[in-house]
Amino acid sequence: MENPKPPQQIDPALIHRPKYSADVILPAGNAKLSHIRTEERLIAIGTSTGGTQALETVLTRLPRQVLGIVIVQHMPADRKFMTMFTERLDHIAQLDVREAKNGDRPEPGVALISPCGQHMIVKRSGTRYVVEIVDGPQVNRHKPSVDVLFRSVARYVGANALGIIMTGMGDDGAQGLKEMHDAGAQTIAQDEKSCVVFGMPREAIRLGAADQVMPLARIPEAIVAYSRRFLKDAPAAS
Repeated sequence: MENPKPPQQIDPALIHRPKYSADVILPAGNAKLSHIRTEERLIAIGTSTGGTQALETVLTRLPRQVLGIVIVQHMPADRKFMTMFTERLDHIAQLDVREAKNGDRPEPGVALISPCGQHMIVKRSGTRYVVEIVDGPQVNRHKPSVDVLFRSVARYVGANALGIIMTGMGDDGAQGLKEMHDAGAQTIAQDEKSCVVFGMPREAIRLGAADQVMPLARIPEAIVAYSRRFLKDAPAAS
């Protein structure tokens, strides 16, 4: 009789891997930009498990005339998969959907998705917003992290933003959405019934970070309604 295989050993470093907050990438607090005024606005979306389908639902129902969108979707560290995912969305959506690069602007009609394995932050350059792709530790055990993106939006965009947290496991993005909410941004959490996993939206709601809780099918309408307030000739969602 053969000896049974020994149990697989789990690397203790994986069990006790530290859970860093967004502080390791970007300190909390508002940027001192009161002397520079801007009318530019943007939309920030964060999602994880079930998010590839949720993003497809949202982005394919948007007209081209919407505010610029910045997105963090948790992905495996597979650049090819991310490229295929982004190219497919670009093909089926009216928006220009692409992986973000340093210096890209979240312009109307454009959706910028953070590359896998790197964080994305939004900063101000004069009266305009630009994205910066940065390396660093995982935040909430994710890279890219929704909390990092949302904190940067809270810090540099403040009340000129709409933040949306969608389906996902864990709590990444919940604290960041609360910071956006406290900075005056409008905020939305996807409801439990339409989520694949309710973890991230649930934690955001628990923190009091969400102004509204709504099903996935209503999120495109909310984006269009928000955009219509600041863009001329913005049509309804399809």
